[in-house]
Amino acid sequence: MDLAALLPSILPGAIAWAEQQSALVLSTGAPLPQHCVADARAVGVQAPELIRVAIVTSLPLPYDPTLRGVALSTGLLGPNMVGLTLGHAVIVVNGHATRRLLTHEFRHVHQYETAGSIATFLPTYLQQIATFGYEQAPLEVDARQHEMN
Repeated sequence: MDLAALLPSILPGAIAWAEQQSALVLSTGAPLPQHCVADARAVGVQAPELIRVAIVTSLPLPYDPTLRGVALSTGLLGPNMVGLTLGHAVIVVNGHATRRLLTHEFRHVHQYETAGSIATFLPTYLQQIATFGYEQAPLEVDARQHEMN
């Protein structure tokens, strides 16, 4: 699959889905406990009090078949993924809420804050995935460098 070629056509749907999922988590998720607030600040989050965390049985998938197919085939979502950040919304699969994963996701929150919104972050992030692959995408490399054990 050529993600770079598909990006212009899937970005509007991807952004809409991400914003919808974010709104859901922000309205139903739990605020960070104090020790997590400190970790979020340590990895650069400016407003950790806005973060909400949802613990789920599996990460949500887009309903749109094309978007779902892209997410699964690129490895962005699927059975091997246990965390997802959409703005200040952090979604973690039950049993995987380790400090290492949470600080990785909090670094993504920082990246969203720096970008200004889901709509400005997601095109850059997905372009990096298309260009470098998930493991070597600069935003993922950065998040891994800020993981705490």
